Amino acid sequence: MAELQLAGGELVLRLSGAEKAEAVHGDLRVPLTAIRGVEVVDDAHGWTGIGVGFKVGMRVPGVATVATVRSHGEKVFVAVHGDTPRGVRVRLEGAPWDEWIVGCADPEAVAAALAPAS
Repeated sequence: MAELQLAGGELVLRLSGAEKAEAVHGDLRVPLTAIRGVEVVDDAHGWTGIGVGFKVGMRVPGVATVATVRSHGEKVFVAVHGDTPRGVRVRLEGAPWDEWIVGCADPEAVAAALAPAS
């Protein structure tokens, strides 16, 4: 399962081997200075549609999404599974992505851990 980690001045989104294959992407990294906000989302699956847009990766609506989504001039990376319907939304600036939506078992703890970096 995707996991957010702080490592050496960066925020790293570590993907499992299966997620890397599904997303056609490796782990993602951005400098901590790129973080503009972190919020808990109760329905992380609700963020995975993000309008009509171009998606690269795997998406089964309401079940799982591990993909890059481009829509309305934004680029969002989504990693949400059925067993993690809640998650965090990490807003970024000056990075290759505008946002990351990541499902997690305890989004409040993840948001609290990232708060000093944002």
